[in-house]
Amino acid sequence: MEEKELQLLKDLTDAKGVPGNEGAVRNVFVNYAEKYADKINFDGLGSVIAKKVGDASGPKILFAGHLDEVGFMVTGITEEGFLKFQTLGGWWSQVMLAQQVEITTGKNKTIHGVIGCKPPHVLTAEVRNKAYEIADMFIDIGATSKEEVLNWGVKPGDMVTPYIEFKRLNDSKFLLAKAWDNRIGLAVTLRILENLKASSHPNIAFGAGNVQEEVGLRGAKTATHMVDPDIAFALDTGTAGDTPGMTSKEADSKLGKGPQIIIYDASMVAHKGLRDFVVGVAEELEIPFQYTVIAGGGTDAGSQHVSKNGIPALAITVATRYLHSHTSVIHEDDYLNTVKLMTEVIKRLDSETVKKIKFGS
Repeated sequence: MEEKELQLLKDLTDAKGVPGNEGAVRNVFVNYAEKYADKINFDGLGSVIAKKVGDASGPKILFAGHLDEVGFMVTGITEEGFLKFQTLGGWWSQVMLAQQVEITTGKNKTIHGVIGCKPPHVLTAEVRNKAYEIADMFIDIGATSKEEVLNWGVKPGDMVTPYIEFKRLNDSKFLLAKAWDNRIGLAVTLRILENLKASSHPNIAFGAGNVQEEVGLRGAKTATHMVDPDIAFALDTGTAGDTPGMTSKEADSKLGKGPQIIIYDASMVAHKGLRDFVVGVAEELEIPFQYTVIAGGGTDAGSQHVSKNGIPALAITVATRYLHSHTSVIHEDDYLNTVKLMTEVIKRLDSETVKKIKFGS
């Protein structure tokens, strides 16, 4: 992978952005997208939409990642100087304790902290052997009083994000970072825009970064309504099933085996015509892919497909280990093959093809 490719991924994953506070990530997206797009617009919630015109009389094709990552919000400050917090997005309590975090104040000052709880030495065996309640956790920032915390500029509503360094795992193709969900979807979106700028395409392409996916696919509702596309794609992450203890019934995708084509998840049933078209392109070009079912989650395609009068939509995802934690892992080949597949798909979506996908004729 080229150095500029790694820099894109680092810029995106290093940026801090929880639901409702995606500004820093949006700035990174715009900084890259403005090099490739004809125009950049924003919806009322803060989603960003980069427009690239190929054929002005062609169909409108939307492909979108989401800007936000799972994180936390400061909700209170104790008299002793500890922070109370609220989760934003789905968190599993086992992955939270003793993890480092960063609080971003209203003046964009970064305050470092760690998630804490009572030590196991004082817990009863019954409590010690159960998952610790998130409501009983707190964030320690090294302050000694509420007054000191306030003097540092921390207040309720401030964003809290995981702290981790982006890195390649040793000399492998595995990449570790926070927020692959869903900065890798944004990276795919930006790379598609870059590829479309370098070649012709028979449509009007819209590459978007949606807000507030992790709290209910919200930005996808407004951004999709604003674009009013003929076809929509959600570019996101999916569960990997290649770690010890996983069974094929739980998840069967493997890192390095290609993008995931989501045929069913809790938010939608994949559009048959669009699914078959994407699979056909992948098979023709011999791009590896994996069929995937996610019974307990969804993507922005869940909002896209019920926007306006109904829009054929499909989620294409990158298999990811350790989702919704401080540290997640992807495989660079899956990222590159997702870019390749989606670029080729969009370059083939002319008016006649879209008509066949939508109406089967």
